[in-house]
Amino acid sequence: AFRMDPGVPLIVPEVNAPAMAAHEGIIANPNCVAAILTVALAPLAQAARIRRLNVATYQAASGAGAAAMEELRAATGAYLDGQPFTPKVLPHPYAFNFFSHNADVDPDTGYNGEEDKVVAETRRIMGRPDLPVGITCIRVPVLRAHGMAVNVEFDRPISLEEARQLIGLAPGLRLVDDRVGNHFPMPVEATGQEAVLVGRLREDLGDPSGRSLALFIVGDQLLKGAALNAVQIAETLLPR
Repeated sequence: AFRMDPGVPLIVPEVNAPAMAAHEGIIANPNCVAAILTVALAPLAQAARIRRLNVATYQAASGAGAAAMEELRAATGAYLDGQPFTPKVLPHPYAFNFFSHNADVDPDTGYNGEEDKVVAETRRIMGRPDLPVGITCIRVPVLRAHGMAVNVEFDRPISLEEARQLIGLAPGLRLVDDRVGNHFPMPVEATGQEAVLVGRLREDLGDPSGRSLALFIVGDQLLKGAALNAVQIAETLLPR
């Protein structure tokens, strides 16, 4: 209710904890995608200014609640048994399928409400009201943990080695970037974990200037994307 209230700070502690000093009694907890995304971007943004973001999300059933998780289980069982299944919670068949996020779509812009929230909240958290953000949010048949394919353009080149070092040392993150083993962030490994997994770091072949990086992020949106972030806000304000 307060995420876009200008008098209420929207907080991810690893990103903008100092903003809590100016609050008026209420501190807002962000959208799950915005929280996971910004904690992964924070160490990179401290090293170089971000000029543009492009994000595609792969969002789990739990983001739509327990009923959506149960519908995925039931739909998958019916599919495997060759039985018909009519979705009631989500608008499309969910088993072995993916579709545009189920938030309402603005008929004028074509963007859905989830995409609008991610753009607006990412800008607020990072203190960049004019940051260019491209976004596509997709619901995928995974029970828990959201994934994101992210392309970031900076104001200067950042080497892969520098990016790996920054991510590896940052609080709240775990680098998972094994090219030889083809092992990168996955929902099955992020589920139940407090850290956001970051990997698949690559230079963007579409940007010959060398200022753009591609990466893949997965985080448990019930933890860092929701409850854990709220607990961390409280712990920051009320240290033991």
